[in-house]
This record gives sequence, structure tokens and C-alpha cells, in this order.
Amino acid sequence: MTEKATRLIQLTPTRQDVRIAWLAALAISLHILESAVPMPLPGIKPGLANIVTLFTLLRYGLSEAIWVSVIRVLAGSLIIGSFLTPTFFLSLAGMSASIGMLALFYHSPLKPGPIGYSLVAAQAHISGQFLTAYFLFIPHPGMWNLLPFLLSFAIVLGVLNGIITRSLLRRLQ
Repeated sequence: MTEKATRLIQLTPTRQDVRIAWLAALAISLHILESAVPMPLPGIKPGLANIVTLFTLLRYGLSEAIWVSVIRVLAGSLIIGSFLTPTFFLSLAGMSASIGMLALFYHSPLKPGPIGYSLVAAQAHISGQFLTAYFLFIPHPGMWNLLPFLLSFAIVLGVLNGIITRSLLRRLQ
């Protein structure tokens, strides 16, 4: 029997499994913290859990970043009680869009660094959430007036999260 088959039969977690669990737990904690803090404007959150995703992507790779993100959205929504609510679908859409764009850049010859990845992810995240909100929940033409404002905030928060991620990566090297 191969080592992988033996491991599957034994259900022994690998070092990678444990790392994903720890990183996902950190991301879930930040996700819950953000949901408890009132924000001055609806739809605007710092995206602190996304720092964990970016860190994971740049330190351990795309596969682990995807796992951390998916676990964060699913477990976080179950813990805060938003599973299958509009909030859950907005979070899922934002995560899916940002992971999709991160994957494109991760496999491209362009390597934008933590700030560039964070900007791409933030723009994709807010765009995915906006389109989901528009097409599923509020199909009003006035919604489009909010998009430039939301994208502007995503730039600011993307740069800040990228700087934090870059700092974490440098400290841990």
C-alpha cells in the first residue's frame, strides 16, 4: 500500500492539515471579530481575515489558501449564524471572486507581491459581493452609484492589508 493510501486509512492529519486548521482558525476568529464590530458604512469592512489568506498564499501556496478561505467562510457563517443568509452568499461570492483572481495572478508570470495581490483580491472581493447583491438581492439601478465608492474603499483597505501581510512575511523569514 502507498504512503498516501495508508494515511487516508489511518486518518492521521499531516503537518499541512494541521497548518491549514490553525490558519483557518485564525481567519475564522478575525471573521467573527469583524462581524461583531459595528462599521460606520454598510458593506465596508477591513477584511482582516483576508490577511490570513494572503499570508497563506504567499507562504504556503494556492491550495492551502483556498482551503483556509473556504473553511473560514463556511465555519465562520455557521458560528455567527449567517449560514445560507444573504450575508453568507455575499461572503461566499467575495471569497470566490478574490480566490479566482489570486489564482490567475499566482499562475501568471506577474508576481505582484503582497500589496499587489491584496489590491487584486480586494477589488475582486468587493466586485463579487456587489454583483451578487445587485443580481440576487437589490436589482435597483441606483446600486451602480455605490460601486465607485466601494471600489475606492477596497483600494485603501487592499493597500493596508497588503502592507500588514508584507510585514508579517518579513518578520517570519
